[in-house]
Amino acid sequence: MNKECPECGEKIIGRSDKRFCSDYCRNSFNNKQNKDVTNLIRNTNNQLRKNYRILTALNPNDKIKTTKSKLASSGFDFNLHTSTYTTKAGKTYYFVYDQGYLPLENDYYALVKRNV
Repeated sequence: MNKECPECGEKIIGRSDKRFCSDYCRNSFNNKQNKDVTNLIRNTNNQLRKNYRILTALNPNDKIKTTKSKLASSGFDFNLHTSTYTTKAGKTYYFVYDQGYLPLENDYYALVKRNV
């Protein structure tokens, strides 16, 4: 039974369950299959990491107040967070992993760190 590599069309030699002729073809095929999804995920994760670094840098003592403009000027994206927590009083904290922020009045934000 002659099998062909789905990436380059070369004859596959080796085990009967082998799908690709080489690691290069296997990687190339899988990268093409996942290209669109991978870019979206990579960009989202990069921005989440950036948000986390910003919150960590501005909140060294686990609790502090800052302004929206200070967060925004650092490149913080308010649309991306990993979870939310709503208190009994109805206030919603937005978290990027264990670093969180609570919108306050007059464009101020309370930065907090969740102890896990």
